[in-house]
Amino acid sequence: MCPGEEEVKDQNSQGVAVEEAPQEVAAEKQEEPARDSVKKAEFQEVANGPDKGAKPSMDLLMNVTLPVSVELGRATMTIQEVLAIYEGSVIELERVAGEPVDILVSGKLLGKGEVVVVDDKFGIRITELINRVEGIEQ
Repeated sequence: MCPGEEEVKDQNSQGVAVEEAPQEVAAEKQEEPARDSVKKAEFQEVANGPDKGAKPSMDLLMNVTLPVSVELGRATMTIQEVLAIYEGSVIELERVAGEPVDILVSGKLLGKGEVVVVDDKFGIRITELINRVEGIEQ
């Protein structure tokens, strides 16, 4: 230590002099921050457009794409049965032949229909639409 500088020392419980770290001394001298420095947030008012009572337009959503799938039927199989599947195997579904298929939009039931063939491609003829409110809740 240089002459003129004071060394901060303390004694522990065994009477041995221990030098106190400068950070600890500084931490003791720090005071709590003034509570006046905290300010309340101020926000501007949100102005409504000219159509205050108008319903929101669905036009922005009209180009959103949704996955549409048709469920022909389902089956539950054991792992052993799945591993035994080969080309030409037949999987028995829980639906009866001629029963309407489910039409799903984003995994939600939209309606029921029957399978048709149009120009060598499969299609679905919609035979029943589920009430929109009921379909949304499912």
